[in-house]
Amino acid sequence: MNVEDLMSTDLCTVDPEASLAEASTLMGERAVGSAIVIEGGRLVGIVTERDVVRAMSNAHDAPLRPVAEWMTRHPGSVPPGTGIKEALRTMVDGGFRHLPICDGDKPVGMVSMRDIAAALAQ
Repeated sequence: MNVEDLMSTDLCTVDPEASLAEASTLMGERAVGSAIVIEGGRLVGIVTERDVVRAMSNAHDAPLRPVAEWMTRHPGSVPPGTGIKEALRTMVDGGFRHLPICDGDKPVGMVSMRDIAAALAQ
């Protein structure tokens, strides 16, 4: 089984200049734990629930500031044909729970630790 079998293709995306408030509102509306940051159609970062909490604990005006200030730049990603165990190893080694799936530098999907755990539990 590959990540393309599990990945969500309905991506939650934001622009690097979107405010943290806009990104967190979008994530809440979509009931997802992360948003892919895209510029010019390519992956430039990821912002997660953890980033939102970190931002809020560090700056009183964090909700008004751009996502680019808080996102993880150049996050780890894998191509669609990557096996789920390899993807899991990438996530464990990198210490993250959301993994963008990219065709080159173009995001085509997202897989979470929960998605992989559910697939391996079957």
